[in-house]
Parts: sequence; C-alpha cells; structure tokens
Amino acid sequence: MFIVRREPHNPILSPQHERPWEAIATFNPSAVRTGEGVRLYYRALGNPDALQTPHAGLSTVGTAFAEDGVHFHSRRQVLAPETDWDRFGCEDPRVTFFEGRWYCFYTALGGYPFGPENIKVGLAIGDAPEHFIERHLITPFNAKAATLFPERVDGDIILLLTAHTDWTAEHPRPTIALARAKRIEDFFDPSYWQRFHERLAEHALPELRRIDGDHIEVGASPVKTEKGWLLVYSYIQDYYDERKRLFSIEAALLDANDPQKLISRTESFLVPEEAYERYGIIPNIVFPASATSNGDRLDIWYGAADTVCAKASVRLADLLRALDPEKPARTFTRAPENPILKPRDGFESRAVFNAAAFDLDGAVHILYRAMDADNTSTIGLAISKDGITVDERLPSPIYAPRADFEQKKGSPTGNSGCEDPRIVRIDDTLYLTYTAYDGVHAPAGAFSSISVEDFRARRFDRWSAPLLLTPEGFDDKDLALLPAKLDGNYLLYHRINNQICADLVPDLASGKRVSRCITIIEPRRGMWDGVKVGSAAPPVKVGDNWLMIYHGVSRHATYRLGAALLDPSGIEVLARSADPLFEPLEPYEKEGEVANVVFSCGTVVRGDELLLYYGGADKVTGVATASLHHILAALS
Repeated sequence: MFIVRREPHNPILSPQHERPWEAIATFNPSAVRTGEGVRLYYRALGNPDALQTPHAGLSTVGTAFAEDGVHFHSRRQVLAPETDWDRFGCEDPRVTFFEGRWYCFYTALGGYPFGPENIKVGLAIGDAPEHFIERHLITPFNAKAATLFPERVDGDIILLLTAHTDWTAEHPRPTIALARAKRIEDFFDPSYWQRFHERLAEHALPELRRIDGDHIEVGASPVKTEKGWLLVYSYIQDYYDERKRLFSIEAALLDANDPQKLISRTESFLVPEEAYERYGIIPNIVFPASATSNGDRLDIWYGAADTVCAKASVRLADLLRALDPEKPARTFTRAPENPILKPRDGFESRAVFNAAAFDLDGAVHILYRAMDADNTSTIGLAISKDGITVDERLPSPIYAPRADFEQKKGSPTGNSGCEDPRIVRIDDTLYLTYTAYDGVHAPAGAFSSISVEDFRARRFDRWSAPLLLTPEGFDDKDLALLPAKLDGNYLLYHRINNQICADLVPDLASGKRVSRCITIIEPRRGMWDGVKVGSAAPPVKVGDNWLMIYHGVSRHATYRLGAALLDPSGIEVLARSADPLFEPLEPYEKEGEVANVVFSCGTVVRGDELLLYYGGADKVTGVATASLHHILAALS
C-alpha cells in the first residue's frame, strides 16, 4: 500500500511570457539531483516560428536550478534546433549524468507537419550541465523518450527507448526496448540501429499494454533500488479514442541484472485530477519525464496538461513493497479458514456475504446479508470469539423486510429485501444502516436501531421501525454512520452518482431524509477505483482522525478495497491509498454470483489487528487481517 502526494507548490515551473522561447509552455521535466540541489531540464514551447512552424509553437530545451527542488531559478535555454534532423523542434529531454558527462536525449523533429517519418531521437552531450557541445542523430526510425540507465549493467551501457510511438500501418503499436553497447559511440552508428531494428522484438520489454487500444511510452530513467530497477513510465488508456484517451503514470520493477526481465508492475497510480493537470494546452495529461530518489522518497517529475512542470512523491519502501511479487495479497492476509461462511439451507441457501461486524462481550458479532432461493435478502448473525472461527450461527434471520419499501414487488425471483448491512455502536444503542430494495424502485438507504441490551438478550423483535434516509428517486446505497456524534449530529455517508457523499443528520428517527451530497471521495478515472467508489465498513477512530475502508470499481469491473484517512470531522480526506489494499485473488472471490468482487461492510479492531469481513464474489463471507499500524504509517 502506498500513497502519492503532490508537491504543495505545484506547478513548480510555469511559462513566462517575457521569454519568447518559453512563452507558451514549460513541461515534461527531466531532473538530475546533485549535491547542491536539483538541475531541471524541460521542454520549452515558444511562440510559433513565422517561417518554419507558423501554426505550432517551437520546442527547445530549457534548464533551471533549485536548491530545495521546488523554487527554481536561473532559467535559460540550453538546446535549440540547429541541424536538419531537429530543425523543427527539440522536445522532451531526458538527461543523465553518466561517467563524467551530461547526456541529453530528446525527441528531434526533422520536418513539418510532424509525423512518423520525421520524429526521431537526438542526443546532445556536454561536459557541463548548461553547455552541450556535441549533437548526434540516434535512431534512423521513428522513436521517442530515450534515456540512459545511470550506470552500466554487466559491463553494458543501456539505452531505453520507445520505438514507433507514432502510428503507421507497418508499425501500428509502440515498443519499449533496450539497446546495449560497450561504448557510447556505438549508439551514433546508423548500422547499429539497422541491426537493432531488424530484431526489435528481441530487445523489447514484455508487453506492458493491458489492451490493444492502450499506449505506452518510456518515462523516467530507471532508478536503481535494492529490489531492482524501478521504471516510471507513461501509460495512456484508450489512446486511439480521442474522447476517452487518458494519460496516467505507472511503475514497473525490472531485474537488477537483466533489465529486460519484468518482475512486477503497478496499475496507474497518478491521473489528472488537479486543475493544472486537467486544463492547459492539451488537457488531462500527466506525463512522467524523470524520477529521482531522495532518501526514502521517490520524486516523480511530470508535465501537466502539456503546459507546466509538476512534482509528486511516494515513499519508496511502500512502493517497492507493493511491487513485491511475494506479497500478492496486498496489505491484508486472508484467514486460512476462508470462506468462514457459506450458503446453507433455508433463508441463506443462495448466498451469505457483505457482512457488518462489531465486538460485544469479547466476541465478534457478524451480521451478514443472506439470500434465499427467491433472491430475498435478510440479515443473519454469526458469532466468533477469535474473530475467525464461527462458534455460533443463528438458524433464522435477526432482521428481515418489514416495511413496504423493502417488500418484493417485481419478479417473484428478483432481488429484494434488506441488503449490505453496516452497524455502529454509539453509547448504548446499535444503529443499523442497509440498502432497502423492492425490486421495482431505485434502491434506497434505510435505518433501524436496537439497544445493546436487547441485542445481547437476542430480543430481535425490538428493532425500531425502519425509516428511509436517502432521497426518493435516487439510487443511493452504501450507507454507513460515523460511530460518534459530531456536535450532537450524526454523520451519514452514502453514495450518489458513483461517489461517496456525506450529510449531517440531527435526528435519525425523525423521518427526515438527507438533502446534501458533501463530496468525500470521488472516482479517480483511470485508476483502480476509477468507475465507482462507495463506503465499505464504517470508519474506525485512529487518534483524532478516522480510517475509512472503501470499495472501488475499475474500468474492468473488478471490485477492490482501498483506504482513506479522514480528519476529525470525518469529511476532509488527509490521505488516500494509490493502490488497492485488497483485491480478488482466490477462486471464491473470482467466481460466484458476481465475478471478481471483494466487498466489505464491517471491520473490527483488536489491538493492532484490523479484521476485515468481506463478501467474495457475492456468494460467501471471508475475513482478512492487517496491521493497523502499517496502514496508518502508509497513510501518514
């Protein structure tokens, strides 16, 4: 589990109109960390050249310096077109200080209008960071985003590049490949590249694209870590559909001795969200051009909306742990006894899943959604002293449909009833929230309560009359209460339009429904939770703050779980996991009523152990455990 934090001073570099060579945009930064600070190289987009590119700005390479890596100064132009093969622009530098010299690989534009036949890789070399004295054309074929590994591997100099980034019928898809040489001068030889290109597939990294419509491009020069080479790269979803195209950032771990071997990779963990990423010359772009390690922090330097330079950081140890193939279960560990609840005859013959949970008298009480053969949902109860082994399971529901709004009105075998319970204890009362559904109208959020004493005595006929809490006519689900009052009010989380909302409710029993959607968490388009988010278990108190486990749905319709740290009000998000904490892996999570689902409605804390109760594939109930300290440390 890891989080990504954007630099508070973003954007760290913006265009300045008084400098014509960078008047339009300054983006796609390549950072080199030195003993004095950070040297930044960036693509500077100036005003159009009236003679050469009258309809497009001219790209050159600028540099700036910051002692603190944030406040950059001393901006100056260091590369401008001067040869036939780069006369129409020098784009997207990748700079590596290698064996005593400065190597700046860049995209060379040798013709206008721009196209595959005139977009290639160029190289400038200097003995000082602001003075490049050599220039070479590297690839005779279409390529971009070349960058050197910062040191030799098994005696070889390794150049990483993306071949055929621009579509042609002969080469319709990009290839990220490794080029090896004993001498840097070998890369200046056209015959070297002719041989390389003839056997391009042999030099390629394993396919990183998940579907054929996606696109990839080398981002940063790889960073050497104790686990291998860390490659931060650009992943463009739905690249060939302008309406859906989305630029995002991912990371891959390559073998230390054989960088062509892929150990593992993340999904997209940074997508356009901030205004400077969503709006600019080309909106909705985050593009990584470099990554630098700074102690236990990895800084990712990226261009935003093809307009400005920005920076984000991630704790390196957390990212490497997420990339560890020996830890496929993510943050949580499944109980060996899973699934702890399976369907059985009677009211729970079809499925038992999506369980709420709370601790009472030293035992975990698990309130689970039970479905019978007619798809009517009720709530059953199982009790476990250790939180895993079920010691008792009641033979009949403890809560069943009573109100008109949860009685079956549609098909005799259609879904209806009381679904997906969450429960909290406030003082001496237990508050139950759930989804009420009649099979005809939109699902609604309902509420009931019972005293702790009546629950303990199993007087389940004393549940209060159910009331609806969500607005009429809205598909509003995933209700969860903050387990404490705030200035005399209840804070209710609910889901509208695929986002987690909240509203303050003075009196749950008044019959007044929520009327506001205070946005708490929204989907992050392109990430693991990019289609839909909703509450999982009610938040857990951690110091002055609250830990919320929530579910997210990806574009591939997989349900997974993440975490967010909320402030004392339960409304402001202080941190949010960039990757899922828990995902479907086991057969009982991947195959069932609904495939590829882990869905939680309850957690219990015992010391440092967080017990997570979840439904697997809408069929069974499982439990998984995690260190609360580990989750909070990652969110800090």
